[in-house]
Parts: sequence; structure tokens; C-alpha cells
Amino acid sequence: MFEPVNRYLLVEMPKAPEETVRPSIVLPDDYNTPQESHLAVSVLKAAQDVRFKLPSEAKVIVDRSMIEEINIGGTIYNVILDNYVVGIID
Repeated sequence: MFEPVNRYLLVEMPKAPEETVRPSIVLPDDYNTPQESHLAVSVLKAAQDVRFKLPSEAKVIVDRSMIEEINIGGTIYNVILDNYVVGIID
């Protein structure tokens, strides 16, 4: 299992909702709808040197653009540094 260090948090991204309505205009295949700049994620594990206390099964608000996706041997890990956490949800 992945063990974060150096103030990193291992987070789980929320599931993306499936698109049910097709647009009535033609858009390029690579077009993505605009996304919110912040996102609520679940903390799976935290490095021991994280600079704040996290309750068990914490949800945190983070800057979406700062989430790093690491692909090792086909397994994807999403991590973020603790200084990009802007709040904790109880």
C-alpha cells in the first residue's frame, strides 16, 4: 500500500457523475465542461508530518489543480501537499 511522506495526503477523488443529457450542438470530442476550482476529497492516509490534525475519515477542501496523479504499475494514486488544503469538513 502507498504510504505518503513529506507532508503529502493520499486522497480519493469523488466519482464523476455520468452524463445523461447530450448537448444539442456539436462540440469537439476533447471539449470538457468548466470545473469548479476547489473540490471535496476523502483523505485515505496522511504523512506523519502533516501540519494539522485530521479526524478519521476526514473530508477536505483542496485546490483541484494541485492534485497530483501518480501512476505506478497501473495503480493510480492521487496525492496533494498539506498546504493546498483550504478546509476540513466534519
